[in-house]
Amino acid sequence: MGTITPDTDLEEGRPWPLGAHWDGAGVNFSLFSANAERVELCIFEGSTIHTLPLPKCTDQVWHGYLPGASPGLCYAFHVFGPNSPGHRFDPSRLLLDPYARELSGTFSYDPLPSFANSPKSCVTDEAFDWGDDAPPSTPWADSVLYEIHVKGATRQHPGVPKSLRGTYAGLASPAMLKHFKRLGITAVNLLPVHHFLDERRLLDNGLTNYWGYNTLSFFAPEPRYAARVGGQSVIAEFRSMVRSLHAAGIEVILDVVYNHTAETDEFGPTISFRGIDNSSYYRLTGNDLNYYENFSGCGNTLNLAHPRVLQLVMDSLRYWVSEMHVDGFRFDLAATLTRDSGFLAAVRQDPVLARIKMIAEPWDLGPDGYHLGRFPPGWSEWNDRFRDVTRAFWLTGESEPAAMAQRLAGSSEVFRYSGRAPQAGVNFITAHDGFTLRDLVSFQEKHNELNGEDNRDGHGHNISWNCGEEGVSDDPIVLQRRHHLQRALLATLFVAQGVPMLQGGDELGRTQSGNNNAYCQDNDLTWLDWEHADTELIDFSAKLIALRRRFPQLRRCNWLTGESNNRGQRDIVWWHPGGREMCHDDWHSPPRGALGFVLSPAVPNDADESSQTLLVLINRDSDEQTFHLPSGSWLQLCDSSAESPFARLQHQGAVSLTARSIQLLSQE
Repeated sequence: MGTITPDTDLEEGRPWPLGAHWDGAGVNFSLFSANAERVELCIFEGSTIHTLPLPKCTDQVWHGYLPGASPGLCYAFHVFGPNSPGHRFDPSRLLLDPYARELSGTFSYDPLPSFANSPKSCVTDEAFDWGDDAPPSTPWADSVLYEIHVKGATRQHPGVPKSLRGTYAGLASPAMLKHFKRLGITAVNLLPVHHFLDERRLLDNGLTNYWGYNTLSFFAPEPRYAARVGGQSVIAEFRSMVRSLHAAGIEVILDVVYNHTAETDEFGPTISFRGIDNSSYYRLTGNDLNYYENFSGCGNTLNLAHPRVLQLVMDSLRYWVSEMHVDGFRFDLAATLTRDSGFLAAVRQDPVLARIKMIAEPWDLGPDGYHLGRFPPGWSEWNDRFRDVTRAFWLTGESEPAAMAQRLAGSSEVFRYSGRAPQAGVNFITAHDGFTLRDLVSFQEKHNELNGEDNRDGHGHNISWNCGEEGVSDDPIVLQRRHHLQRALLATLFVAQGVPMLQGGDELGRTQSGNNNAYCQDNDLTWLDWEHADTELIDFSAKLIALRRRFPQLRRCNWLTGESNNRGQRDIVWWHPGGREMCHDDWHSPPRGALGFVLSPAVPNDADESSQTLLVLINRDSDEQTFHLPSGSWLQLCDSSAESPFARLQHQGAVSLTARSIQLLSQE
């Protein structure tokens, strides 16, 4: 770029595409603001800031072209506008470009704006050698999701080079790829990787926002997860991670936060959207435009009812698919995105987004905020009913066999009426938000004291059981119960219709010491402890996933009906311990914790595994339970409570199930 002088003027440029784009000869800048009266482009050269007015406004988009500018240029905006309710223009503020693909510098909550405490937007070059990268395109029915935190996954992994631990590169290191392949997962679901901020309250308490649900930029990847920063190395490292994961057959799904931003409530910082066009970007309260609607619980709510804000979200999603090659998204508080907006319709008709995996967290804190089952074809949803019923069935006894049967069959009463398949439901036992699997069977109450809120934060309704002693125990009876229940819960997850999601680290037996809201714990409480990993539980999880992959009747694309097909086969028969099909009265009579079901071949007379009948037997009671088997000889494939859980044993007539266990058997 040539020297900028007081006589330098921007050319008019174009109002599209939004953001800063290098064309090989210069950079075009464009910024949407419906209510601005003037916009200045601020160019950073060392410690000098050059301000150049954007010369043209076309359809509420301010734009200009700087000849000779190139990638690496850092910039921001000053935006001038009216001082009236709903507007928060402050031309003294250096504002980030909402479309910036890389940010530099750090942010400070110092109330006095300055060059030093303001992050900058950076012009990027999108060139990258993707080689022969191709999306794995794993069918939904074959998918096994693995929710993981980029930093926490490898921060303590001895097999990852120290310089790469906690980074994008570390997640795609040979040691992690080996674990993913051994486990059999098909997709990593990464906690937020959009550039985010730590809240002031956390910093004041010596904490940080570990999870990252506080987005500052919807295009820029978070630099703290990169081994190197500067010179577009963060973007390149993220892309290299995706390329390596794809080469291993693993999809990359991003947890994204488009419901709110890091500018928080009316007392929060002005960093970007608020100072550019507050009343367009945010939903304001109808009775007082000085305040924000807060459907997220984080202080503000993005206004996707505005076409330019909807465009921002759509452009961001397309960028991460087209330029970063990700394979899908899990939308945090997705109900917010659908309220009074055309978001779902826009996604459905979009040729880029219509082909990828879209997962909704189908609720928020707004009015009528629980939307489970309401998303359209093409979407899957976190199925919290599966989580809650499964926990209540195994851990508290508060869930009856009939409710558990509905979850095992894919929750058809929730999802089928929108014309979707069982894969519309993403089943999970635990996720980042809540207890880990081990803590679920070790703690009755949450223990969040380290979060600095006197244990007031976090959900109190955990549906957990400590198995007789709170926390750490050396009682062999307590330890055996915990051992059996962890396996039973995992087995339930992988024999259920729908898409299973495993929380990363549950297969290691990791604990957060009873903290069920560890969003601010960036330390060894949340980092995966590979040194003390439960290798038997890893092996158990991997073999369960392998069984699921082997038998297509565990991952059907059609709803189970219980009706006979033209071969006289019924896809499912619910089985009573007494050796007969369950009738209506059996669902409400003892034994209340025993349940079985027979799954006929999904594809008759196909491959060997497909032509086998499966029998799943469940005993959640504290005593042994005898099941009388359907006629013929049955091969035991898995006994969750056995010392050798995958030993092959033949059974005929009857079989005994240990307390709190599941068995999976097959028959030719």
